[in-house]
Amino acid sequence: MKKTTDFMKGKGKWLLLSLSFMLLLGLLGYAIILFGGNLVVDEENLVLDATTTIETEDGEVIGKLYNENRIPINIDRVPEHVKEAFVAVEDRRFYEHAGVDFQSVIRAVYRDILAMSKVEGASTITQQLAKNLFLHNDKTWMRKTKEVMAAIYLERNFSKDKILELYLNEIYFGHGWYGIEVATQKFFSKSVEDLTLSEGAMLAGLAKAPNGYSPINHPDRALDRRNVVLQAMENAGKLSTEDRIVAQGKTLGLNIKEEKPNPWTDSYINLVIEEAEDKYQVSTNELRRGGYRIVVNMNENAQRIAYEKFQNEEYFPGNTSGIEGAFVMVEKDSGKVAAAIGGREYKLGDLNRVTVKRQPGSTIKPIAVYAPALMQKSYRPYSLLPDQKREIGDYTATNYDGKYEGAVSIYEALKESKNTTAVWLLNQIGIPYAKDYLGKMNITIPDDGLAIALGGLKRGISPLKMAESYRTFASGGEVVDSYTIDRIYNKNGEIIFQGSGKETAVFSPQVAWNMTEMLIGIVEEGTATAGEYDKALAGKTGTTEHPHVPEKVKDSWFVGYTPDYVIALWMGYDQTDKEHYLTGGSDYPTMLTKTILSELDKQEPLTASFKKPENVEDLPEPIELPEKIKLNGEIVFGGFPLFQGKLNWSGGESDRIVYRIYQEKRGIDKRIGEVKGKTAFTIDNVNAFKSSSYYVVPYNPLTKLEGIKSNTVKLSR
Repeated sequence: MKKTTDFMKGKGKWLLLSLSFMLLLGLLGYAIILFGGNLVVDEENLVLDATTTIETEDGEVIGKLYNENRIPINIDRVPEHVKEAFVAVEDRRFYEHAGVDFQSVIRAVYRDILAMSKVEGASTITQQLAKNLFLHNDKTWMRKTKEVMAAIYLERNFSKDKILELYLNEIYFGHGWYGIEVATQKFFSKSVEDLTLSEGAMLAGLAKAPNGYSPINHPDRALDRRNVVLQAMENAGKLSTEDRIVAQGKTLGLNIKEEKPNPWTDSYINLVIEEAEDKYQVSTNELRRGGYRIVVNMNENAQRIAYEKFQNEEYFPGNTSGIEGAFVMVEKDSGKVAAAIGGREYKLGDLNRVTVKRQPGSTIKPIAVYAPALMQKSYRPYSLLPDQKREIGDYTATNYDGKYEGAVSIYEALKESKNTTAVWLLNQIGIPYAKDYLGKMNITIPDDGLAIALGGLKRGISPLKMAESYRTFASGGEVVDSYTIDRIYNKNGEIIFQGSGKETAVFSPQVAWNMTEMLIGIVEEGTATAGEYDKALAGKTGTTEHPHVPEKVKDSWFVGYTPDYVIALWMGYDQTDKEHYLTGGSDYPTMLTKTILSELDKQEPLTASFKKPENVEDLPEPIELPEKIKLNGEIVFGGFPLFQGKLNWSGGESDRIVYRIYQEKRGIDKRIGEVKGKTAFTIDNVNAFKSSSYYVVPYNPLTKLEGIKSNTVKLSR
């Protein structure tokens, strides 16, 4: 009896120890599971990638950046029937379990054993979320264990609503669409708040196999799957039989939101991405995951017109295919970039030629030579400068047409694009002085030679910088940093960056207006007459010689502005070799610019004329001196004095011309008078008994230059 009692005591002791050991193992396992969740879960993965949209001020989306095309939404925006659809078909006991539904696990194992194969899954919504967030690349045998650990962690740290919110935002719906909001927009062209019962059920049906049940590729399967979801909702007590039958009787009701590619916006979007990184320190990677909303300054009409015109081969003369171009248009008042074309067939990621430096040719003359010179008291628009082929140090300046006039005004030199005059003037004002003004316009060049005057630069200047520099003339002498981004919102809808252009004074308002009036003259009568545009335009053309092909062009430019916009247009080849050269000059970018402006004017009427700013003086129109004056003269009797000489002439009628009257003398002729705007002169005290000879010379009070003298007349009785 005692032995039996001892045996029972021993057996009880071992049983107690075994139970204690099993309990300890259970507690240890549970602790491992709890602790393991901390190791499996990466909090960063709970922040879902979201799509950044780029849109115009009117709300038109012109581009998207993303790793996964997703628009996260708050669970409060999801209708109750949509949440119920997902729970009914994916995890009916979602609100009851703690991450792992052991009842479903047992049921699934039982059915798998009966079928001798895997026929039913047992993953909860929480487990699916854990797998997709933390274990999508994990193929190890421990993956399921880690999934359980992560699911329990999520349940312990987040509410059911938060878990369901993450699930609905994370889930993949096929076709590159992530999250229920994007899926709703794409399939039904609406937002998730407006989903009907049958639409929500269709989306819930995609969770199991988004590609296999795609309503686009497999509408019959999608319809069957949707009806399965509706039946599951009824089985779960979330839907009446009648409502289920009505919903199952509906069609899929797709309203696919098709997004057509917008190649015409790619150049602009590239500038936006670069500006976000350079100005606001928001990297491209951050844009692709951060869900920002960027409102930009693009003018859709101008951008589209420019892109379409860039496809016209007639405007791009080259010896072979591959001729490229760049165009940028900036709002004159604000500095906002209205349009940008980085290449004729530009695609996002290509070389954006709007910001590529090119040799600017003669378009540099206004900003590097003439405007800086006019800031000195020594020079005015009609100051005479030499126009002669000459050597200055080791540099020889020649005019492109081989013609030299001896002396020309700054206005004439600019209008006729005289190279010799520009080089001479740069030498006079000094290269450091000129580069200082370029620096004020945020243009830095390493060059230190007189070739600067003709745009012969080592690295060149980009079209965008050329447009910014000419803006100084259009806006009273002030430069502004151009910008594409008006404002940036974070994913919570808060403005985090506001774009603006900082203005800096460069030239005086008077110099800026003088330059404007001279540049208008270039368009009306100078090198920029090609093409048609019947409203106000000022600008300058430029070309550069090809280094390998004599008498051919490498770069061709037009840079100018209207009262509304500043424009720069470049064309040429990306390669510089003897196999690639332009067969036409600056007429082509000039014509293309005017065509773009004319088309834009039809849609958005542009300002017809420039308005003179207050407190500046108009630049007088150039005075053309007559080349042939016919002079007549006679002596008349009567009055006081007794004899008078009467001179009159024809051939010069301008009321601004001064006529100087000379009497021939031995040695140096004597100037005896002058009249302005008149064609007659009276000589008093004429000696009627001794002949004297006279002639008239026209004089330009702007240039202070005399013209060709008239014929000589002799007065005698």
